Amino acid sequence: MGDNPGGTDGIGTEPALEEQIAAYQREFQDLDPQVEQIVSALSRLNRRMNVAYGRQTAALGISNADWEVLKALVLSGAPYRLGPSDLAKRLGLTPAAMTHRIDRMVAEGLVNRERDEANRVRVIVELTSEGREKWLKVMRLATVFEGDLLQDLSPAERTALGEVLTRILRRVEHAQPDAGGRLSDLD
Repeated sequence: MGDNPGGTDGIGTEPALEEQIAAYQREFQDLDPQVEQIVSALSRLNRRMNVAYGRQTAALGISNADWEVLKALVLSGAPYRLGPSDLAKRLGLTPAAMTHRIDRMVAEGLVNRERDEANRVRVIVELTSEGREKWLKVMRLATVFEGDLLQDLSPAERTALGEVLTRILRRVEHAQPDAGGRLSDLD
């Protein structure tokens, strides 16, 4: 069942998934309802998960944007350091947006900005111990949320779902290799 079992009974509410698909079919007869159900469900799930993650990060005093930087630094591996341009590329941001984000995170004590000893012109952004602790706190909350989200799936269903979604992701990444970033900055 979709998000609003009662249908479109209020301003700003989203129709049930079934109602959305029926409306699309009415207006566009070539629609494959099976495909539309999958794509629409994934889109709604992604949007709702982003809201849930945003609430979790906000409860810990950081934004989703900060979380993305912390995550990128952790994924880079110890000693958790990257140049601002590397971070911008990984996050699909403009250099100006990345600078703004780093400035804010330095002020909050989540990252340090320092000159690269090997190349004094180059700046390095490094995860602080406070930033790493925030990352760990978010990971703990996310692990509980994600476990609850998938609690009704058996281990075999989780494996199958993970494999299917990974195949879909690989197809999209192959067809749209430059689509990892954003259309515009969200900061």
